Amino acid sequence: MTVIVAVPDSAEGTHAFTAAITEARQLATELVVVNLGLTTLELPEHDGAVPVTVVDRHGRGDRDPVDAVLDEIDHRNAIRLVIGVKRRSAVGKALLGSISQRLLLNAPVPVLAIKPPED
Repeated sequence: MTVIVAVPDSAEGTHAFTAAITEARQLATELVVVNLGLTTLELPEHDGAVPVTVVDRHGRGDRDPVDAVLDEIDHRNAIRLVIGVKRRSAVGKALLGSISQRLLLNAPVPVLAIKPPED
């Protein structure tokens, strides 16, 4: 059993990671962090009770991050996906694609979507 968390270098990614640690602890399983960025990921401090593995998005620099996450779900037989989501306007939703939206629609496992608190 594995919990996967898709982590961009953003506030949404930080909140998703924190929620994923809690989810993995409750399910008594490991956590695999998929780094959606192309640079080294700086993870927040955590208690270490949950084994954490970071997987960098490999392949060409323009590889679709959604494909990277879905591949890890299949490869690791994950039971849950945790993602961070941000608020977008109706126009933003219509004009721009969303990694989070595509993961919600295409993930073969239950998805826990985390919104950061409003400022």
